[in-house]
Amino acid sequence: MTPKRPKGAGAFPKPVESPAPNTPDPAELYAALDLGTNSCRMLIAQPKGSQFHVVDSFSKSVQLGSGLESTGLLGRASMGRTIQALRICQQKLKRHKVQRMRLVATEACRRAENAGDFIRQVRRETGLQLEIIQPEEEARLAVISCAPLVSTRTEQLLVVDIGGGSTELVWIDLTSVPNRERPRAIMRLHAGFHPAESPFPAAKVVDWISVPLGVATLRDQFNDVEDDAARFALMSWFFEENLAEFTPYKDEQTREGFQIVGTSGTVTTVAASHLGLKRYDRTKVDGLRMTSDQIDKVIRGYLNLGPAGRRRDPRIGQDRQTLIMSGAAILQALLRCWPTDRLSVADRGLREGLLYAQMSADGVLEDGPF
Repeated sequence: MTPKRPKGAGAFPKPVESPAPNTPDPAELYAALDLGTNSCRMLIAQPKGSQFHVVDSFSKSVQLGSGLESTGLLGRASMGRTIQALRICQQKLKRHKVQRMRLVATEACRRAENAGDFIRQVRRETGLQLEIIQPEEEARLAVISCAPLVSTRTEQLLVVDIGGGSTELVWIDLTSVPNRERPRAIMRLHAGFHPAESPFPAAKVVDWISVPLGVATLRDQFNDVEDDAARFALMSWFFEENLAEFTPYKDEQTREGFQIVGTSGTVTTVAASHLGLKRYDRTKVDGLRMTSDQIDKVIRGYLNLGPAGRRRDPRIGQDRQTLIMSGAAILQALLRCWPTDRLSVADRGLREGLLYAQMSADGVLEDGPF
């Protein structure tokens, strides 16, 4: 007997995949763009509780500062690469109809004699208005981006942001702030390192410094040294020499209650190498705590690999292999100055700080625990 055809046979099956997420309201969106010496990076996000949800992002190595160390100028090829990347950013901003944004440029544009011409060219060709920010604001934004990673047990905090053209260090005293309030006290620094009187217990910025040496500029200073290990040692020594005027450098620091937070591609690459990641995973890296011995082991491994080995290492990546040793030299110098049992790894920085600052100023973040 021929079986009966089931009722509804031949109809299209019901889809099992989850429905597409709702398109965010453009009125709720914020954008932050960070144009540095080496990279062009952007985030588009909407506030969510005391944090934010990333809607779209962009990151590209543009090497804007290539040749700047020797000429004092942004090169034509570098500007061309950067404008191409900025066009993609402009398209994303237009597609999401973003109205609230800050688009900033840092050390390369601060130093280049033709930065004004470049900013005007960007405006003419992409419609984007870049703003060159000063080192203090760059340092402040890096600090507040790391607020969620600050331990409630931290009494002395050092935030280090290793960029392409400069490195910012900020030392903060939290001893007068109740433990549970410490991450929020860091966030309130969006109003400035020395804000007006506040009813809340305040984080005290003991000192900060912007060293005009980052992974690209430090590498370029020692390009003529052929021996790999000798170049690394010279870079580390030279960076430490530039820290001599940083106030907390002069005194012995207790390890108890002291936390270093490092934010940069160097720190996240070292963390990924320590974890043995074949493919980078932000969720495993952001917030990771590494000991100085673990960091030293990774750096020694990079030196043992040599330039050819580092080029082939998938944990380092093609974009970063020429910069990782100058970044590692900076990191080693910092750990020599301030020996610590732990360094907190932050896969966050200027873009996140720009978003937090905009959202905090507009009062759209919940004042809850991080």
